[in-house]
Amino acid sequence: MVPKLKTTVPGPRSRRLAKELARYESPNVTFLGPPGPIFWKKALDCNVWDADGNRYLDLTSAFGVASLGHTHHSIRNALQRQSSDLLHGMGDVHPTGLKVRLLAELSKITFERWTGGRIQGQTVLGNSGFEAVEVALKTALLKTGRNRIVGFQGGYHGVGFGALQATWRNDFRGPFSAQLRKLTTFLRYPRSDTDLPRLKKRILTLLKSRKFGAVLVEPVQGRGGIVIPPTAFLPLLRQACDRTGTLLVVDEIFTGFWRTGKMFAVEHSGVVPDLICLGKALTGALPLSACVGKKSVMRAWPKTRGESIHTTTFLGNPLACAAGLASVEAWKAPSWKKSLARSHEILWNLLEGADGNIRRFNGIGMMFGIKLAPGKAVRACETLLQRGIIALAEGEKGEVLAITPPLSISKEDLRFAVEQIREALDEID
Repeated sequence: MVPKLKTTVPGPRSRRLAKELARYESPNVTFLGPPGPIFWKKALDCNVWDADGNRYLDLTSAFGVASLGHTHHSIRNALQRQSSDLLHGMGDVHPTGLKVRLLAELSKITFERWTGGRIQGQTVLGNSGFEAVEVALKTALLKTGRNRIVGFQGGYHGVGFGALQATWRNDFRGPFSAQLRKLTTFLRYPRSDTDLPRLKKRILTLLKSRKFGAVLVEPVQGRGGIVIPPTAFLPLLRQACDRTGTLLVVDEIFTGFWRTGKMFAVEHSGVVPDLICLGKALTGALPLSACVGKKSVMRAWPKTRGESIHTTTFLGNPLACAAGLASVEAWKAPSWKKSLARSHEILWNLLEGADGNIRRFNGIGMMFGIKLAPGKAVRACETLLQRGIIALAEGEKGEVLAITPPLSISKEDLRFAVEQIREALDEID
Protein backbone atom coordinates (compact mmCIF):
# COMPACT_ATOMS: atom_id res chain seq x y z
CA MET A 1 0.00 0.00 0.00
CA VAL A 2 1.25 3.47 -0.87
CA PRO A 3 2.47 5.49 2.16
CA LYS A 4 1.60 9.10 2.83
CA LEU A 5 3.41 11.44 0.45
CA LYS A 6 6.45 13.24 1.83
CA THR A 7 5.75 16.52 0.04
CA THR A 8 3.03 18.37 -1.74
CA VAL A 9 2.87 16.96 -5.25
CA PRO A 10 4.73 18.00 -7.30
CA GLY A 11 7.58 18.51 -4.86
CA PRO A 12 10.40 21.06 -5.03
CA ARG A 13 12.74 18.92 -7.16
CA SER A 14 9.98 18.16 -9.66
CA ARG A 15 9.05 21.84 -9.82
CA ARG A 16 12.67 22.82 -10.52
CA LEU A 17 12.96 20.18 -13.23
CA ALA A 18 9.71 21.39 -14.79
CA LYS A 19 11.09 24.93 -15.06
CA GLU A 20 14.25 23.65 -16.71
CA LEU A 21 12.28 21.41 -19.06
CA ALA A 22 10.22 24.40 -20.19
CA ARG A 23 13.42 26.08 -21.35
CA TYR A 24 14.61 23.23 -23.56
CA GLU A 25 11.64 21.16 -24.74
CA SER A 26 9.13 22.09 -27.42
CA PRO A 27 6.06 23.53 -25.65
CA ASN A 28 3.64 20.96 -27.08
CA VAL A 29 5.25 17.89 -25.51
CA THR A 30 5.01 17.79 -21.70
CA PHE A 31 2.04 19.40 -19.95
CA LEU A 32 3.50 21.78 -17.38
CA GLY A 33 0.29 23.42 -16.21
CA PRO A 34 -1.12 22.90 -12.72
CA PRO A 35 -0.57 20.70 -10.90
CA GLY A 36 2.50 20.01 -13.08
CA PRO A 37 4.24 16.68 -13.67
CA ILE A 38 6.16 14.59 -11.21
CA PHE A 39 9.56 13.44 -12.44
CA TRP A 40 10.12 9.72 -12.15
CA LYS A 41 13.34 8.44 -10.61
CA LYS A 42 12.80 4.70 -10.21
CA ALA A 43 10.05 2.09 -10.40
CA LEU A 44 9.47 -1.48 -9.28
CA ASP A 45 6.43 -3.72 -9.77
CA CYS A 46 3.40 -1.41 -9.34
CA ASN A 47 5.30 1.36 -7.58
CA VAL A 48 6.98 4.53 -8.86
CA TRP A 49 9.26 6.89 -6.93
CA ASP A 50 9.67 10.51 -7.98
CA ALA A 51 12.61 12.91 -7.71
CA ASP A 52 11.36 14.06 -4.30
CA GLY A 53 11.26 10.54 -2.86
CA ASN A 54 7.47 10.11 -3.00
CA ARG A 55 6.12 6.65 -3.79
CA TYR A 56 3.06 6.16 -5.99
CA LEU A 57 0.82 3.31 -7.09
CA ASP A 58 0.78 3.18 -10.89
CA LEU A 59 -2.66 2.46 -12.40
CA THR A 60 -1.42 3.10 -15.95
CA SER A 61 1.39 0.54 -16.43
CA ALA A 62 3.21 3.55 -17.90
CA PHE A 63 0.91 3.73 -20.95
CA GLY A 64 0.52 -0.06 -20.91
CA VAL A 65 4.22 -0.81 -21.35
CA ALA A 66 4.95 -2.19 -17.87
CA SER A 67 2.18 -4.79 -17.90
CA LEU A 68 4.55 -7.32 -16.34
CA GLY A 69 5.43 -4.74 -13.69
CA HIS A 70 8.10 -2.06 -13.64
CA THR A 71 11.71 -3.26 -13.85
CA HIS A 72 10.60 -6.87 -14.18
CA HIS A 73 13.41 -9.20 -13.16
CA SER A 74 13.47 -11.28 -16.37
CA ILE A 75 13.64 -8.19 -18.57
CA ARG A 76 16.22 -6.52 -16.35
CA ASN A 77 18.41 -9.62 -16.38
CA ALA A 78 18.13 -9.99 -20.15
CA LEU A 79 19.17 -6.37 -20.66
CA GLN A 80 22.12 -6.70 -18.30
CA ARG A 81 23.38 -9.78 -20.12
CA GLN A 82 22.90 -8.30 -23.56
CA SER A 83 24.43 -4.91 -22.69
CA SER A 84 27.77 -6.56 -21.97
CA ASP A 85 27.93 -8.03 -25.49
CA LEU A 86 26.23 -5.80 -28.05
CA LEU A 87 24.21 -2.58 -27.84
CA HIS A 88 23.49 -1.88 -31.50
CA GLY A 89 23.57 -3.76 -34.78
CA MET A 90 22.63 -3.30 -38.43
CA GLY A 91 19.16 -4.77 -38.38
CA ASP A 92 18.31 -4.85 -42.11
CA VAL A 93 21.87 -5.41 -43.39
CA HIS A 94 23.77 -7.48 -40.80
CA PRO A 95 21.18 -8.52 -38.17
CA THR A 96 21.64 -10.43 -34.94
CA GLY A 97 20.44 -13.90 -34.07
CA LEU A 98 18.22 -12.26 -31.45
CA LYS A 99 16.10 -10.74 -34.20
CA VAL A 100 15.66 -14.12 -35.87
CA ARG A 101 14.58 -15.70 -32.59
CA LEU A 102 12.12 -12.91 -31.82
CA LEU A 103 10.51 -13.06 -35.26
CA ALA A 104 10.07 -16.82 -34.87
CA GLU A 105 8.44 -16.33 -31.46
CA LEU A 106 6.06 -13.70 -32.82
CA SER A 107 4.93 -16.12 -35.50
CA LYS A 108 4.45 -18.91 -32.96
CA ILE A 109 2.37 -16.90 -30.48
CA THR A 110 0.12 -15.41 -33.17
CA PHE A 111 -0.75 -17.10 -36.45
CA GLU A 112 0.82 -20.49 -35.75
CA ARG A 113 -0.95 -20.73 -32.38
CA TRP A 114 -4.26 -19.49 -33.79
CA THR A 115 -4.28 -21.93 -36.72
CA GLY A 116 -2.59 -24.99 -35.26
CA GLY A 117 0.52 -24.32 -37.33
CA ARG A 118 -1.27 -24.07 -40.69
CA ILE A 119 -0.42 -20.38 -41.16
CA GLN A 120 2.98 -18.83 -40.52
CA GLY A 121 3.48 -15.20 -39.63
CA GLN A 122 6.06 -12.82 -41.03
CA THR A 123 7.02 -9.57 -39.33
CA VAL A 124 8.35 -6.08 -39.90
CA LEU A 125 9.80 -4.59 -36.72
CA GLY A 126 9.69 -0.93 -35.79
CA ASN A 127 10.29 1.30 -32.80
CA SER A 128 6.97 2.90 -31.86
CA GLY A 129 3.47 1.49 -32.13
CA PHE A 130 2.42 3.90 -34.86
CA GLU A 131 5.20 2.53 -37.05
CA ALA A 132 3.62 -0.93 -36.88
CA VAL A 133 0.31 0.60 -37.98
CA GLU A 134 2.00 2.33 -40.90
CA VAL A 135 3.61 -0.96 -41.98
CA ALA A 136 0.15 -2.54 -41.91
CA LEU A 137 -1.34 0.21 -44.07
CA LYS A 138 1.55 -0.05 -46.53
CA THR A 139 1.06 -3.82 -46.64
CA ALA A 140 -2.64 -3.40 -47.40
CA LEU A 141 -1.84 -1.11 -50.33
CA LEU A 142 0.79 -3.49 -51.72
CA LYS A 143 -1.48 -6.53 -51.34
CA THR A 144 -4.76 -5.07 -52.62
CA GLY A 145 -3.75 -2.09 -54.74
CA ARG A 146 -6.41 -0.06 -52.88
CA ASN A 147 -5.50 3.00 -50.85
CA ARG A 148 -8.63 3.74 -48.83
CA ILE A 149 -9.12 2.72 -45.18
CA VAL A 150 -12.08 1.99 -42.95
CA GLY A 151 -11.50 3.29 -39.43
CA PHE A 152 -13.67 3.86 -36.40
CA GLN A 153 -14.82 6.83 -34.39
CA GLY A 154 -12.78 7.03 -31.20
CA GLY A 155 -9.94 5.04 -32.75
CA TYR A 156 -6.37 5.91 -31.82
CA HIS A 157 -3.48 4.50 -33.83
CA GLY A 158 -0.71 7.03 -33.21
CA VAL A 159 0.25 10.41 -34.59
CA GLY A 160 2.78 9.66 -37.33
CA PHE A 161 1.48 10.90 -40.68
CA GLY A 162 0.47 7.43 -41.88
CA ALA A 163 -1.20 6.38 -38.64
CA LEU A 164 -2.79 9.81 -38.30
CA GLN A 165 -4.87 9.02 -41.39
CA ALA A 166 -6.90 6.61 -39.26
CA THR A 167 -6.75 8.31 -35.84
CA TRP A 168 -10.16 9.77 -35.06
CA ARG A 169 -9.67 12.81 -32.87
CA ASN A 170 -9.49 16.11 -34.71
CA ASP A 171 -7.24 17.67 -32.07
CA PHE A 172 -4.53 15.30 -33.34
CA ARG A 173 -5.36 15.45 -37.06
CA GLY A 174 -6.64 18.98 -37.43
CA PRO A 175 -3.36 20.94 -37.18
CA PHE A 176 -1.87 18.83 -39.98
CA SER A 177 -4.93 18.35 -42.19
CA ALA A 178 -3.33 20.36 -45.01
CA GLN A 179 -0.73 17.59 -45.37
CA LEU A 180 -3.11 14.66 -44.95
CA ARG A 181 -5.13 12.96 -47.66
CA LYS A 182 -8.72 12.10 -46.81
CA LEU A 183 -8.35 8.35 -47.21
CA THR A 184 -10.27 7.08 -44.18
CA THR A 185 -14.00 6.62 -43.75
CA PHE A 186 -14.85 6.51 -40.05
CA LEU A 187 -17.69 4.31 -38.85
CA ARG A 188 -19.34 4.27 -35.44
CA TYR A 189 -17.61 1.89 -33.04
CA PRO A 190 -20.35 -0.42 -31.71
CA ARG A 191 -21.29 -0.48 -28.04
CA SER A 192 -23.93 -3.23 -28.19
CA ASP A 193 -25.44 -5.85 -30.48
CA THR A 194 -28.12 -3.39 -31.55
CA ASP A 195 -25.43 -1.35 -33.35
CA LEU A 196 -24.35 -4.25 -35.54
CA PRO A 197 -27.06 -4.51 -38.24
CA ARG A 198 -26.58 -0.92 -39.35
CA LEU A 199 -22.79 -1.30 -39.20
CA LYS A 200 -22.92 -4.47 -41.30
CA LYS A 201 -24.96 -2.77 -44.01
CA ARG A 202 -22.70 0.27 -44.04
CA ILE A 203 -19.39 -1.56 -44.14
CA LEU A 204 -20.48 -3.96 -46.86
CA THR A 205 -21.59 -1.03 -49.01
CA LEU A 206 -18.17 0.59 -48.56
CA LEU A 207 -16.07 -2.50 -49.14
CA LYS A 208 -18.02 -3.61 -52.21
CA SER A 209 -16.73 -0.48 -53.95
CA ARG A 210 -13.34 -2.23 -54.06
CA LYS A 211 -11.62 1.02 -53.07
CA PHE A 212 -10.73 -0.01 -49.50
CA GLY A 213 -7.59 -2.03 -48.82
CA ALA A 214 -7.83 -2.21 -45.04
CA VAL A 215 -10.22 -2.19 -42.13
CA LEU A 216 -8.19 -0.94 -39.16
CA VAL A 217 -9.66 -1.57 -35.72
CA GLU A 218 -8.83 -1.84 -32.03
CA PRO A 219 -10.50 -4.95 -30.55
CA VAL A 220 -11.10 -2.81 -27.44
CA GLN A 221 -10.68 0.95 -27.64
CA GLY A 222 -8.25 2.39 -25.09
CA ARG A 223 -7.83 6.11 -25.64
CA GLY A 224 -11.35 6.19 -27.04
CA GLY A 225 -12.63 5.59 -23.51
CA ILE A 226 -12.19 1.87 -22.67
CA VAL A 227 -14.95 0.86 -25.09
CA ILE A 228 -15.69 -2.88 -25.23
CA PRO A 229 -17.59 -3.89 -28.38
CA PRO A 230 -20.01 -6.82 -28.66
CA THR A 231 -18.40 -10.22 -29.28
CA ALA A 232 -19.94 -10.44 -32.77
CA PHE A 233 -18.19 -7.25 -33.92
CA LEU A 234 -14.88 -8.71 -35.10
CA PRO A 235 -16.52 -11.74 -36.80
CA LEU A 236 -18.71 -9.26 -38.70
CA LEU A 237 -15.61 -7.41 -39.90
CA ARG A 238 -13.87 -10.67 -40.78
CA GLN A 239 -16.79 -11.79 -42.95
CA ALA A 240 -17.04 -8.43 -44.70
CA CYS A 241 -13.31 -8.42 -45.44
CA ASP A 242 -13.39 -11.99 -46.74
CA ARG A 243 -16.25 -11.18 -49.12
CA THR A 244 -14.44 -8.19 -50.63
CA GLY A 245 -10.74 -9.08 -50.52
CA THR A 246 -10.03 -6.42 -47.89
CA LEU A 247 -7.40 -6.91 -45.17
CA LEU A 248 -8.48 -6.95 -41.53
CA VAL A 249 -5.86 -5.14 -39.45
CA VAL A 250 -6.14 -5.28 -35.65
CA ASP A 251 -4.29 -2.75 -33.54
CA GLU A 252 -3.33 -4.65 -30.37
CA ILE A 253 -0.58 -2.26 -29.33
CA PHE A 254 -2.43 -1.65 -26.05
CA THR A 255 -4.63 -4.75 -25.74
CA GLY A 256 -1.97 -7.33 -26.61
CA PHE A 257 -0.26 -9.60 -24.07
CA TRP A 258 -3.08 -10.46 -21.66
CA ARG A 259 -4.38 -6.93 -21.02
CA THR A 260 -7.94 -8.09 -21.76
CA GLY A 261 -7.64 -11.49 -20.06
CA LYS A 262 -6.34 -13.37 -23.11
CA MET A 263 -2.96 -13.28 -24.83
CA PHE A 264 -4.57 -11.14 -27.55
CA ALA A 265 -7.98 -9.50 -27.52
CA VAL A 266 -9.01 -11.03 -30.87
CA GLU A 267 -9.09 -14.39 -29.11
CA HIS A 268 -12.30 -13.43 -27.29
CA SER A 269 -14.12 -13.80 -30.62
CA GLY A 270 -11.92 -16.41 -32.28
CA VAL A 271 -11.13 -14.15 -35.24
CA VAL A 272 -7.82 -14.51 -37.08
CA PRO A 273 -6.83 -11.15 -38.59
CA ASP A 274 -4.67 -10.63 -41.65
CA LEU A 275 -2.29 -8.32 -39.77
CA ILE A 276 -1.76 -7.59 -36.09
CA CYS A 277 0.10 -4.57 -34.71
CA LEU A 278 2.00 -5.01 -31.43
CA GLY A 279 4.06 -2.80 -29.13
CA LYS A 280 4.07 -1.51 -25.53
CA ALA A 281 4.09 -4.73 -23.42
CA LEU A 282 6.02 -6.51 -26.20
CA THR A 283 9.22 -5.54 -24.37
CA GLY A 284 7.95 -4.00 -21.14
CA ALA A 285 10.83 -1.55 -21.26
CA LEU A 286 12.31 -0.46 -24.59
CA PRO A 287 10.97 0.95 -27.87
CA LEU A 288 9.97 -1.96 -30.11
CA SER A 289 6.91 -2.59 -32.23
CA ALA A 290 5.90 -5.27 -34.69
CA CYS A 291 3.49 -5.70 -37.56
CA VAL A 292 2.91 -9.44 -37.86
CA GLY A 293 0.99 -10.68 -40.88
CA LYS A 294 0.02 -13.87 -42.59
CA LYS A 295 2.90 -15.04 -44.74
CA SER A 296 0.67 -14.98 -47.83
CA VAL A 297 -0.10 -11.31 -47.12
CA MET A 298 3.42 -10.19 -46.24
CA ARG A 299 4.73 -11.65 -49.50
CA ALA A 300 3.13 -8.66 -51.18
CA TRP A 301 6.32 -6.82 -50.18
CA PRO A 302 8.94 -7.17 -52.95
CA LYS A 303 12.07 -9.12 -52.20
CA THR A 304 14.80 -6.65 -51.27
CA ARG A 305 17.61 -6.14 -53.76
CA GLY A 306 19.81 -4.39 -51.21
CA GLU A 307 17.63 -1.40 -50.38
CA SER A 308 14.61 -2.03 -48.19
CA ILE A 309 11.65 0.21 -49.02
CA HIS A 310 10.65 0.31 -45.35
CA THR A 311 13.28 0.27 -42.61
CA THR A 312 14.70 2.14 -39.64
CA THR A 313 18.22 2.64 -38.28
CA PHE A 314 17.35 0.79 -35.08
CA LEU A 315 15.40 -2.06 -36.68
CA GLY A 316 15.91 -5.20 -34.59
CA ASN A 317 18.02 -3.42 -31.99
CA PRO A 318 19.68 -6.19 -29.92
CA LEU A 319 18.74 -4.70 -26.55
CA ALA A 320 15.10 -4.32 -27.58
CA CYS A 321 15.02 -7.84 -29.05
CA ALA A 322 16.53 -9.27 -25.85
CA ALA A 323 13.84 -7.52 -23.81
CA GLY A 324 11.19 -8.73 -26.25
CA LEU A 325 12.30 -12.35 -25.98
CA ALA A 326 12.31 -12.18 -22.18
CA SER A 327 8.90 -10.55 -22.16
CA VAL A 328 7.33 -13.03 -24.59
CA GLU A 329 8.71 -15.93 -22.54
CA ALA A 330 7.10 -14.48 -19.42
CA TRP A 331 3.77 -13.99 -21.21
CA LYS A 332 3.71 -17.64 -22.27
CA ALA A 333 3.21 -18.78 -18.66
CA PRO A 334 -0.12 -20.68 -18.39
CA SER A 335 -0.88 -19.10 -15.01
CA TRP A 336 -1.88 -15.74 -16.54
CA LYS A 337 -5.35 -16.86 -17.54
CA LYS A 338 -6.35 -17.92 -14.03
CA SER A 339 -4.65 -15.06 -12.18
CA LEU A 340 -6.15 -12.42 -14.45
CA ALA A 341 -9.63 -13.88 -14.14
CA ARG A 342 -9.25 -13.63 -10.37
CA SER A 343 -7.92 -10.06 -10.51
CA HIS A 344 -10.73 -9.03 -12.86
CA GLU A 345 -13.35 -10.42 -10.50
CA ILE A 346 -11.74 -8.69 -7.51
CA LEU A 347 -11.63 -5.29 -9.19
CA TRP A 348 -15.15 -5.65 -10.59
CA ASN A 349 -16.54 -6.49 -7.16
CA LEU A 350 -14.63 -3.62 -5.54
CA LEU A 351 -15.99 -1.11 -8.03
CA GLU A 352 -19.48 -2.56 -7.84
CA GLY A 353 -19.42 -2.35 -4.05
CA ALA A 354 -18.05 1.18 -3.89
CA ASP A 355 -20.54 3.86 -2.97
CA GLY A 356 -20.48 7.52 -3.92
CA ASN A 357 -19.60 8.56 -7.46
CA ILE A 358 -18.53 5.20 -8.90
CA ARG A 359 -21.74 4.37 -10.71
CA ARG A 360 -20.99 3.48 -14.32
CA PHE A 361 -17.98 1.39 -15.26
CA ASN A 362 -16.99 -1.43 -17.56
CA GLY A 363 -14.00 -3.67 -17.83
CA ILE A 364 -12.39 -6.60 -19.56
CA GLY A 365 -9.35 -8.37 -18.12
CA MET A 366 -7.42 -5.60 -16.35
CA MET A 367 -8.65 -2.82 -18.60
CA PHE A 368 -11.34 -0.86 -16.76
CA GLY A 369 -12.94 2.52 -17.30
CA ILE A 370 -15.12 4.56 -14.92
CA LYS A 371 -17.52 6.78 -16.88
CA LEU A 372 -17.74 10.33 -15.52
CA ALA A 373 -18.90 13.75 -16.71
CA PRO A 374 -16.79 15.46 -19.43
CA GLY A 375 -13.55 16.75 -17.96
CA LYS A 376 -14.13 15.13 -14.60
CA ALA A 377 -11.70 12.28 -15.19
CA VAL A 378 -8.91 14.81 -15.79
CA ARG A 379 -9.68 16.50 -12.48
CA ALA A 380 -9.84 13.11 -10.79
CA CYS A 381 -6.32 12.28 -12.03
CA GLU A 382 -5.00 15.53 -10.57
CA THR A 383 -6.60 14.76 -7.20
CA LEU A 384 -5.43 11.15 -7.24
CA LEU A 385 -1.84 12.24 -7.82
CA GLN A 386 -1.99 14.12 -4.52
CA ARG A 387 -3.14 10.85 -2.95
CA GLY A 388 -0.27 8.79 -4.36
CA ILE A 389 -2.07 7.34 -7.37
CA ILE A 390 -0.92 7.71 -10.99
CA ALA A 391 -3.91 7.50 -13.33
CA LEU A 392 -4.95 8.65 -16.80
CA ALA A 393 -8.12 10.10 -18.29
CA GLU A 394 -9.39 8.62 -21.54
CA GLY A 395 -12.14 9.51 -23.98
CA GLU A 396 -12.38 12.45 -26.35
CA LYS A 397 -13.79 14.69 -23.61
CA GLY A 398 -11.75 13.36 -20.69
CA GLU A 399 -14.82 11.57 -19.38
CA VAL A 400 -13.37 8.15 -18.52
CA LEU A 401 -11.01 7.37 -15.64
CA ALA A 402 -8.91 4.43 -16.80
CA ILE A 403 -7.62 1.62 -14.59
CA THR A 404 -4.94 -0.36 -16.45
CA PRO A 405 -2.36 -1.33 -13.81
CA PRO A 406 0.46 -3.85 -14.11
CA LEU A 407 -1.19 -7.25 -14.35
CA SER A 408 0.56 -8.48 -11.22
CA ILE A 409 -1.15 -5.90 -8.98
CA SER A 410 -2.20 -7.30 -5.60
CA LYS A 411 -5.68 -7.46 -4.09
CA GLU A 412 -4.54 -5.06 -1.37
CA ASP A 413 -3.36 -2.49 -3.90
CA LEU A 414 -6.60 -2.81 -5.87
CA ARG A 415 -8.62 -2.24 -2.71
CA PHE A 416 -6.49 0.81 -1.83
CA ALA A 417 -6.82 2.20 -5.37
CA VAL A 418 -10.62 1.91 -5.44
CA GLU A 419 -10.93 3.54 -2.03
CA GLN A 420 -8.73 6.43 -3.15
CA ILE A 421 -10.71 6.80 -6.36
CA ARG A 422 -13.98 6.90 -4.44
CA GLU A 423 -12.66 9.54 -2.06
CA ALA A 424 -11.13 11.59 -4.88
CA LEU A 425 -14.42 11.65 -6.80
CA ASP A 426 -16.29 12.71 -3.68
CA GLU A 427 -13.71 15.43 -3.08
CA ILE A 428 -13.93 17.02 -6.54
CA ASP A 429 -17.73 17.01 -6.31
